[in-house]
Amino acid sequence: MFVCAGNNETFPFATPIGVGLIESTINLTRLALFDKPEFLIFVGSAGSYGKYRPFDIVESSIAANIELAFLENRAYTPLDNVIEAYSDDKVSRETNTIVNSSNYISTDFDLVQGLRKHHIELENMEFFSVLKVSQEFSIPVLGIFVVTNYCDNNAHHDFIKHHEEAKKKLMEYVVKKYKELQK
Repeated sequence: MFVCAGNNETFPFATPIGVGLIESTINLTRLALFDKPEFLIFVGSAGSYGKYRPFDIVESSIAANIELAFLENRAYTPLDNVIEAYSDDKVSRETNTIVNSSNYISTDFDLVQGLRKHHIELENMEFFSVLKVSQEFSIPVLGIFVVTNYCDNNAHHDFIKHHEEAKKKLMEYVVKKYKELQK
């Protein structure tokens, strides 16, 4: 089953689950309870902390939920803030891009470089909740992301500027990948 955030980030082949950590958790849990999929593929946009450029396509199965205050030693959490997707073939955290999720979009490029030291390279608002729900229901999951912007002071402007073209590139990638898997 393909899922996506929703609002202006929808795809004809994906079920919208809501924007941000809370909406996506509630709606994906509802889906898992009433019509549990065998496999989840989350598709969406992401901001880059510097390694990836706009329009790059990145697959991931690891998500983090690290707030920027944590990097400045102004916050802590008793929760597991990095989780890995349920999967048969594990890829190490050193080679698998970690996607950070928060209900906020980062705009301080210098500050997010602290996340890169931990192999965290992308930001997507929903992916952590998707992995958490899939973990709870033992559903294998993969995230496929298209980069729309860098996480800097131009983040919103660049997201808006690149969003439509990025969605097209992501759809082309998914269709091509799906056809290859069918062979």
